Amino acid sequence: MTPTQQTELEAAAFRRLVSHLQAHTEVQNIELMVLADFCRNCLAKWLVSAANEQSVELDYEQAREIVYGMPYDEWKKQFQTEATPEQLAAYNAKKQ
Repeated sequence: MTPTQQTELEAAAFRRLVSHLQAHTEVQNIELMVLADFCRNCLAKWLVSAANEQSVELDYEQAREIVYGMPYDEWKKQFQTEATPEQLAAYNAKKQ
């Protein structure tokens, strides 16, 4: 495999992950953080970091729109639920 092929495969896998997360709006970010130690916002931050490394202009809100498939505020209104006490406890336990 060439470096270019590897990059293309990694990009395709990333696009598929983002598409999967967009399709599964029932999965809340706090659940992702507890189970996988990353969430949609982390992906957006990683995109911004990668853009900066390549001297590409991309701000956090633009990156979140890429990841969420819509403006973040819109996604929150449509899909985000209040974290349960159990979710918050699991998240806080993981952070320690």
